Amino acid sequence: MKELSSSLESAGSSRFAFLSSRLASVRSSVAAWAPIPLRLIVGYGFMEHGYAKLARGPEAFAAILHAMNVPAPHFMAWLTILTELSGGLAVLLGAFVPLVSLPMAAVLAVAMLTVHLPYGFSSIKLLSVASGRAQFGPPGYELDLLYLACLAALVIGGSGPLSLTRTLGEDSTTAARRHSHKCNRSSEVNLPV
Repeated sequence: MKELSSSLESAGSSRFAFLSSRLASVRSSVAAWAPIPLRLIVGYGFMEHGYAKLARGPEAFAAILHAMNVPAPHFMAWLTILTELSGGLAVLLGAFVPLVSLPMAAVLAVAMLTVHLPYGFSSIKLLSVASGRAQFGPPGYELDLLYLACLAALVIGGSGPLSLTRTLGEDSTTAARRHSHKCNRSSEVNLPV
């Protein structure tokens, strides 16, 4: 009986090992595509916010910035709009993500600290329901953090397949490895033996 039990356990273990290795193989091939939804939502989200500011008129956004005592409000309004539109497009296409992430992160940090922080973490604040429609309060800084996390993931992990950067032949992780390899080779010293 003990032999039958141990043979069944080993057969089950080998099946489990096969399934586990197969799952790991599928997971690693699918993981390469993980940056695509991040690029789509971050790119589209930034472009939508930039377009909304542009559609309402940059003067309206500059007036808000002026009321918040932001220096050079007209310049900062245009700079924010251009950062959101061009940065969003670059992320959507998977191009120059490490470069455009810096000004995009700055826009998020300023929005988080000056606008959203007083309203707490949560981005959804249900105030009431009137006529079957939900009424929400001002959003907190939750979405700013989510956008920052997505940008960090794209910078660290690369833009993934179907990206302009990969089409051009190099993603951020490849560039970092190449730079690291050059640094390691340049630090080697050949001493005569």
